[in-house]
Amino acid sequence: MVARWDLSPDGAPFATPGSDLLPVRWRGRAAMLKRANTPEERAGAAVLRWWGGDGAAEVFAHDGDVLLMERATGAGDLMAMALSGRDDRATRILCGTVEHLHRHRPGSPDTELVPLRDWFRSLEAVRGGDPRYGRSWAAAESLLADPRDQVVLHGDVHHDNVLDFGERGWLAIDPKCVVGERGYDYANLLTNPDLPTAADPVRFVRQLEVIVAESGLPRERLLRWVLAFAGLSAAWFDEDGDIDERERDFAVADLAARHLEGAVA
Repeated sequence: MVARWDLSPDGAPFATPGSDLLPVRWRGRAAMLKRANTPEERAGAAVLRWWGGDGAAEVFAHDGDVLLMERATGAGDLMAMALSGRDDRATRILCGTVEHLHRHRPGSPDTELVPLRDWFRSLEAVRGGDPRYGRSWAAAESLLADPRDQVVLHGDVHHDNVLDFGERGWLAIDPKCVVGERGYDYANLLTNPDLPTAADPVRFVRQLEVIVAESGLPRERLLRWVLAFAGLSAAWFDEDGDIDERERDFAVADLAARHLEGAVA
């Protein structure tokens, strides 16, 4: 594809668990050549194309499993922002990006979208084991039985999946292929396992209130989504044998459960 699309390499190739990437230049612009190596990555690429550069990185060209997309070159970094006294600002940027992606658009992505109920199968499978899984599954089951505000979701919004694209602003990359209630995407903002402060009780409360204010979601419903998603994430880490990350998710689930108990009391 380098020759076909007249690309010039602009950095070293690298890989993620689901794709191979090469920074390139295309028609004088910074771009990224990406080859999807898993069905999930291929489906996510279809969602990215459907967004058409509106709130997300633009796709310049694609052919099969390969796409050429806009590359972030801005100096901003949401993770660094969150850890350097600007956590509120980072959360507001993430919320604004999520809101933008959830806007009504004509048509639908050219891929089969996964309903949230199917997305939660890993949690459902372990609901009868550790009671912490059972607690999260109970929250998930009640939410999935009463869906609201259904949209095409990003599915993996966190501080490293919304990047600084300079004049184009903050844009999302690497969506999944999920459809369901919009609250799911906001819950992910409080359960980022790569954020060292995710399970800090003071930070949790403050960012919870920021998200409620920015999203318009009812506080109690957002907490239920956090409890559900933290359990799902823990189940995924369990499948990978990553016990430390699983326990970090359970710590966030504990915070959500504690605040839900306070709301009911």
